[in-house]
Amino acid sequence: MKQILGMMRRACDAFDMIEQGDRIAIGVSGGKDSMLLLYAMGLYRQYIKKDFSFLSLTVDIGFEGFRSKEIEAFADFLGIEHHTEKTQINQIVFETRHEKNPCSLCSKMRKGALYDAAVRLGCNKVAFAHHLEDLLETFILSFAYEGRLSTFSPVTQLSRTKITLIRPFIYLPEKDIIAAVRKKTIPVYKNPCPVDGNTKRAIARELINTLTKYNPDAKKSMLAAIRSAGNYNFFDLPSGFRQMLFSHSSETEH
Repeated sequence: MKQILGMMRRACDAFDMIEQGDRIAIGVSGGKDSMLLLYAMGLYRQYIKKDFSFLSLTVDIGFEGFRSKEIEAFADFLGIEHHTEKTQINQIVFETRHEKNPCSLCSKMRKGALYDAAVRLGCNKVAFAHHLEDLLETFILSFAYEGRLSTFSPVTQLSRTKITLIRPFIYLPEKDIIAAVRKKTIPVYKNPCPVDGNTKRAIARELINTLTKYNPDAKKSMLAAIRSAGNYNFFDLPSGFRQMLFSHSSETEH
């Protein structure tokens, strides 16, 4: 756990994630990342000796087989306050709207429910367990599907709820999470979502793994690019030429 806590401190210090008096809701889904973050946060509070509090918060979107009771039991074992926010997101996304690509809407609704619950519980921050590979996958997806270079931020101010979103695992490789979970025998519960693993994010992960086979330092290089936006060297067409280019491209496709 020493390496986990060290990487957490590196991220938290770099981006001022945790401050005196914070009350943080940790979003816990039951997966390995969030279960480890819940476990690690208690140790980290002792490690940095800052006066802040945190709780465990789970959004139950209504899938049969979701292990909310087991997640609550783990939080109780750790002596951590836990809350489960029950919703009907599953019914809305899959049964009422029959979304063909449900992940975006489901994620948006799930986060909204979590943020609202965090505010109600008196929290000023929410912590997600996004790790290094999550950061890089989002980077890949942005330019592959959106035509822009972007990824999520380590710290995000949410204007609607006045909540600050933090990601203490942002520098942590997934392999270190897997190793820590195994070593500490932290319980992990599979996501019962029927489309889990069949997403664009899984494709992005495969691409990153392929790049890493040819260049073992590919992930380091991608992270360096994300952290050095001033080094980009791109061109931009004048608006008239840009319009002609994309108009011609559209005509060619059809």
